[in-house]
Amino acid sequence: MYAIELTPEHPVAQLASFAEQAESNALDAVFVSHHYNNRDQFMTLTAMAERTEEVLLGPGIANPYETHPVTLASRVATLAELSDGRAVFGIGPGDKSTLSNLGFGHDDALRRVLETFKTARKLWDGERVDHDGTFEAVDAGLNYEVGDIPVYVGAQGPHMTRMSAKHADGALYNGAHPKDLAWAREQVEEMADERPEEYGEFDLAAYASVSVAEDEAEAREAARPPVAFVAAGSPPPVLDRHGIDHDTADDIGQAISAGEFSAAFEGVTEAMLDAFCIAGTPETVAERTAALEEHADSVVFASPLGPDVEAAIDLLGAALDRRSR
Repeated sequence: MYAIELTPEHPVAQLASFAEQAESNALDAVFVSHHYNNRDQFMTLTAMAERTEEVLLGPGIANPYETHPVTLASRVATLAELSDGRAVFGIGPGDKSTLSNLGFGHDDALRRVLETFKTARKLWDGERVDHDGTFEAVDAGLNYEVGDIPVYVGAQGPHMTRMSAKHADGALYNGAHPKDLAWAREQVEEMADERPEEYGEFDLAAYASVSVAEDEAEAREAARPPVAFVAAGSPPPVLDRHGIDHDTADDIGQAISAGEFSAAFEGVTEAMLDAFCIAGTPETVAERTAALEEHADSVVFASPLGPDVEAAIDLLGAALDRRSR
């Protein structure tokens, strides 16, 4: 699978046009990110469903804190209905920096994510659910038929990665560097014997921040905002893997939480850009993508895509077309 992530920082109509453009470039899926201070994720996906015919569509990712997990399951199911079965459920703990603005922490994040998609699967199968865990549900059910929807867990640390390898259809692994995907592949392989056979093959997708342009300097500059969020949310082992100072990453996270985005983006170092983003010319992006695929089954080209999103989608499509020949 080759996919893109779109961030709802643009008008919804424009985002739907980008999804249509991605489909015309033979990309397989479009994911939409979520932060409370951007446009609504599921309304954006609805608009995309109306403008496309083949690409898979889903949140990349939704978090199980802002919306009750049963309601979240129904939203994804509704997307599946609107898109004629093209929905994918991307679920993860969410961005810690912006969730803290709403009074949410990452309490029991692994359990919350696991319980959320296990409950969703039951609801999609037509079951009524009673649940008393990280959230409560009493005799909850959906009043319409759904069917199977693939579940991809947003992961980066060891516990979430292993959990997804055992229970989910795939992982949207937050990594743009071969070191990170090689490590993730090790976690997946360690769980192979514990994965139930009925779940089928596991799809390890590199959810890689990408910034592509003909001018490398412009591409790297455009990568600063998403890299700031990645650096702020990266667990200590990931920072250590790339030799990134913890305090610098913490400072970026605090600036994001305070709404001081310019300061956060300026705090991004060259080492962070190299570790957390594939940024450069189409040739550079093609080479780095090939390196990821030595360890990953799929690649999601994530925000920002490039200084010009429309041009970047075409550049990514052309690069993939050349590689397939």
